[in-house]
Amino acid sequence: MVNCGLLTPKNKPVPLKSIEVDLQVKGHVATVSSTLHYVNEEENPLEAVFVLPMPAEAALCHFSAKIADQEIVAKVQEREKAREEYDDAIASGNQAFLLEESEDSADVFRLSVGSLPPRQSAAVTFIYVTELSVQADHALRFCLPAVLNPRYSPSGTGGGIVSEVTSTPAGIPYSLSLTAHVASPNPITKVESKCPLEPLTFLNADHTNAKLSLCAGHMFDRDVELFLYYQNPHQPTAIVETGEPTAQPGSLMGDPVVMLSLYPEFPAALRSCVSSCGEFVFVMDRSASMGCNMHRGTTQKRIESARETLLLLLKSLPLGCYFNIYSFGSHYDSFFPRSGEYTQETMDQAVERVKEMHANMGGTEILQPLKHIYSQQCIPNHPRQVFMFTDGEVCNTKQVLSLVRSNADSHRCFSFGIGEGVSTALITGMAREGRGHAQFITGTDRMQPKVMQSLHYALHPAVVGITEEWNVPKGMSVSGLSPPITALFQGDRALIYAQLKGENQSADSEGTITVKYRLVDQEVTSTLSFSLKPAENTGLSIHRLAARSLIRSLEWEEQKEGAEKEEVKAKVVELSVQAGVSSSHTAFIAIHKGSGEAVKGPLLRRRIPTVGCMINRKSMTQRDEHAFKNVGASKDNLLELISLQKASGCWEMNNALVDVFGRTEEEVVKQTPAKVEKGVWATVLALIWLHGFKMDAQVEWQLVAIKAVTWIRNQKVVSLSECVRVGNGLLGCQVNEEDLGI
Repeated sequence: MVNCGLLTPKNKPVPLKSIEVDLQVKGHVATVSSTLHYVNEEENPLEAVFVLPMPAEAALCHFSAKIADQEIVAKVQEREKAREEYDDAIASGNQAFLLEESEDSADVFRLSVGSLPPRQSAAVTFIYVTELSVQADHALRFCLPAVLNPRYSPSGTGGGIVSEVTSTPAGIPYSLSLTAHVASPNPITKVESKCPLEPLTFLNADHTNAKLSLCAGHMFDRDVELFLYYQNPHQPTAIVETGEPTAQPGSLMGDPVVMLSLYPEFPAALRSCVSSCGEFVFVMDRSASMGCNMHRGTTQKRIESARETLLLLLKSLPLGCYFNIYSFGSHYDSFFPRSGEYTQETMDQAVERVKEMHANMGGTEILQPLKHIYSQQCIPNHPRQVFMFTDGEVCNTKQVLSLVRSNADSHRCFSFGIGEGVSTALITGMAREGRGHAQFITGTDRMQPKVMQSLHYALHPAVVGITEEWNVPKGMSVSGLSPPITALFQGDRALIYAQLKGENQSADSEGTITVKYRLVDQEVTSTLSFSLKPAENTGLSIHRLAARSLIRSLEWEEQKEGAEKEEVKAKVVELSVQAGVSSSHTAFIAIHKGSGEAVKGPLLRRRIPTVGCMINRKSMTQRDEHAFKNVGASKDNLLELISLQKASGCWEMNNALVDVFGRTEEEVVKQTPAKVEKGVWATVLALIWLHGFKMDAQVEWQLVAIKAVTWIRNQKVVSLSECVRVGNGLLGCQVNEEDLGI
């Protein structure tokens, strides 16, 4: 990936000198305070423009500027009014600051620092609150975005704020310092990062409070990710937060708000239900940006990793399903005119075409292939599952999400963001609107484990008929602030926000929420009881996240056909101003009254580069270095073994297979147990090898193994125990027959 941002004219020094970040984590919620230090080193008044990446789910709730010893706290206003005030201020010689969300994508903001006199310094601070996402290994992920990729604008679109991002080969001339305090109801077991960290310091004996920081001198040239590990991560939690004392009772900010974190546990009998039906549509980004390196320290391209992942997916599909593969860039095409049945012949055809896929299709136009997919008639009894792979660099995010939402009843969408700088608004939005699941592949992450986790989700029957029932003490009522839950997956978190109205008569009283849903025609009920006693020291973080959730719902409602747009917009502006959080219709504006003299001479505009991500091998962290050494060679044999499997689930005995085992075909064939077919022998050996040598990558081959076990069972082999015994001896393993599942 190249450095991303906006070039400074004539390569003059930019005014941004450093960024300081204070991170406060409480359970699943992070409050992020960032201070940007500016200095105008020009001989003329200056307007600095900085395009900021930000998590799409974040609630931006504070913006202030400090000039000399005076601090100006911004207020939230309707966007156009704020812009007018900003223009008037800088034209009058006053200093002004404007922070606004992109109209096209909720994960991009523009900060305008206006009319800084020569040699003047300023510090601007913005604070946002965000939910931490749950990873496959149960870690909570915090990401401070640094990289903002140039967003591709399809012809006929304006691009707005995101179109102001361009590529620059220059380095990033500012540094980052970050300090984090982590508090959890359960003990903190560890914190990991792909950036160098100072040692974790525990602040109490039970390890529920800790402090950490980035190593000094960190250049903000990549996303900063922290992975937080707590004990009992799947324990449901509830946080009740008291309202703002000065806010009107009965309003969102005046009443208590509750945030519930639920982890559905499906009945054991239903967890093993894996469907052999389905229409699987894989949509692969082949734009030029997919030719960038997968991560620092490796030469593997994103498109190369995507090809390997598609191969794994093709081998893992069940017989009897239907599938198709789309490629897109400036145009799109598909392997088959319409989804075809998964057979040995169609799988072989697809595998050969996957090998020829390159990042050679120009720009990134996602909308058109999706329209074509949704125009295809669904196949009866084969639910459609769309898998979207992209580095997410588009300007028309809201159009794409609107299309996915309008077709949500006919499919589930699983989205994968590849590389740093990917649009979180696009990736999380597609999964949310398509009732699926989102994954991000960044740093040294391998794509295959995350994609296979999503395929597991897709192969399980969809949860339907989800309802919520609240029970609170007499005199109280509940008003939901979250959109209805439309998707639940085993062990995956669901967050619910609600406003608690009325008076709580007892400090010890409790409320309950019951979530009901149907899975494989079975009714499932899950109930969580929670204390109505407000938590301490949460500030208004839960209120602001809840307000952000409600604002997003209103913004989506505004885009519907027949919506009363002006009425909905007015609601958004009112709620945004009341809660002090950003929206697509408001902006933060701060004005510092200066001399009041009109600007003399030209007002220079300086574009401050967002960050790039080209670093050399020497600057890799120990975690990066370890991952770099283990990507490729240690996994090649696994991919080779999987590539040799037939669509039915069996393996054939040949030189390529025995090479994976590190044996010759002669010695393997020689030890074939009596009355055992070569195909059975080859398949049993493949299963033993997977269990004996690749248990650390089980999520990648689990579905492949299920197909193999099903095939073996259908062969009615009478000497399986002998096969396993001899196979263990041949391969040097000690795998039990029960572990193989045959």
